[in-house]
Amino acid sequence: MFSAPTYQGRRSRLAADLGKGLILINGNIDASMNYRGNPYPFRQDSSFLYFGGPDKPGMAMTIDAATGRSVLYGDDLTLEDIFWVGPQTTVQQLARQAGFDEVRSMSKLAGDVKSAGDQLHYLPVYRGDNVLRLAAWTGRTPDQIQSGHSEALIHAVVAQRSIKTTEEIAEMTWAVDLTGRMHVAVMREAEAGLRESDLASLVTGMCEAEEVVPAYGIILSKDGQTLHNHHHGNELQSGQLVLGDFGAESPMHYAGDITRTFPVDRHFTNKQREVYEVVLDAEMLAIEACRPGVAYRDVHLRAARIIANGLKDIGLMKGDCHEAVAAGAHALFFPHGLGHMIGLDVHDMEDLGENHVGYGSEVQRSDQFGLAYLRLARKLQPGFVLTVEPGIYFIPELIDQWRAEKKHADFINYTALEKYRNFGGIRIEDNVLITDKGYQILGDPIPKTVAEVEALRYIV
Repeated sequence: MFSAPTYQGRRSRLAADLGKGLILINGNIDASMNYRGNPYPFRQDSSFLYFGGPDKPGMAMTIDAATGRSVLYGDDLTLEDIFWVGPQTTVQQLARQAGFDEVRSMSKLAGDVKSAGDQLHYLPVYRGDNVLRLAAWTGRTPDQIQSGHSEALIHAVVAQRSIKTTEEIAEMTWAVDLTGRMHVAVMREAEAGLRESDLASLVTGMCEAEEVVPAYGIILSKDGQTLHNHHHGNELQSGQLVLGDFGAESPMHYAGDITRTFPVDRHFTNKQREVYEVVLDAEMLAIEACRPGVAYRDVHLRAARIIANGLKDIGLMKGDCHEAVAAGAHALFFPHGLGHMIGLDVHDMEDLGENHVGYGSEVQRSDQFGLAYLRLARKLQPGFVLTVEPGIYFIPELIDQWRAEKKHADFINYTALEKYRNFGGIRIEDNVLITDKGYQILGDPIPKTVAEVEALRYIV
């Protein structure tokens, strides 16, 4: 955990932002809460962690917005529980570590929450078990719970969690550095005849060796054209590309999220190199455009124009690139957003609502295919940490649909595109901190130029 003053400061600011009422931040519960069972791996709610909640199941906290007084709710394990899981830190000790003013039993929570009445503030509830618990505590129906969250609390939490402190950046850098070592190991080990699962197990094992877990489901596939591909059952073959999108969680649950793409063979083919260089140019120039006050939507569109221009040079797109991007023609190849906020969640604060986190009141989400999937569009601020991850993909099903519809035929060379039908996909991604004057790529450099990747692939 961070120091007690860190958590006290976070809770004090949250109370000041709300001004009145009772703030409830609920922790997650275990899959069974029965220590004699064999529960699923536990993951604490990220906002509960952020405001000082222990990484233990079955707890909650309240903050009196008028006074700033904070209470940690929880119960110590019984002797019978300890028989199964061993001695645990007491709730009183945990509260002291995070600087809470008081500890109360969970049995007291319902009465305290009900006494707040209409002045109760809580965040959107994304787990069914917590919907039922909150309904029982408040006397409301599950439907009322799911619609009754506090917009004011959402805005206050997003404003605070969006700006990463020095302590948080150190955690994220730790996660990115381990993530980088994982990517280098995969690039060195991959060869024809191995299965994707062999490489995925290497990633998992490196996390376990550091007593942490992957930050999200491992994407490691020769079918890189499938954006969130968690299948690992294919055997690698000569001529293919491998796309690896995975990261480690730090011991305090901050995420790393890096993508690299490399050939199964020791070298890129000419065709692979051409496309790879376009993606790399888009990524590097997009990162260079990141600075305070710049709307990330504009950075996304800049990357899209670089991709369109590069594909035009290859012969796969045609016409005016600015017009092509304005029309959305590039989204056949680049159908997702450039990146997202990252922190305690890989898609940071996704449970609070993507529009609250990535758009706010500054910009309206587009309904255009591709641009509609942009998770972060608002102006960048110092302290934001985000991903920059352009890609080029050849998705046969999408190509067939657009070609049948003659969609954007003025901008897409469907005849030339036929030779790329089984190409796969390429994505390159780094985690970027917005500084007072520009940007900083987190962590030690992770090989990504053609020369750097091939140098790793050449090692036997």
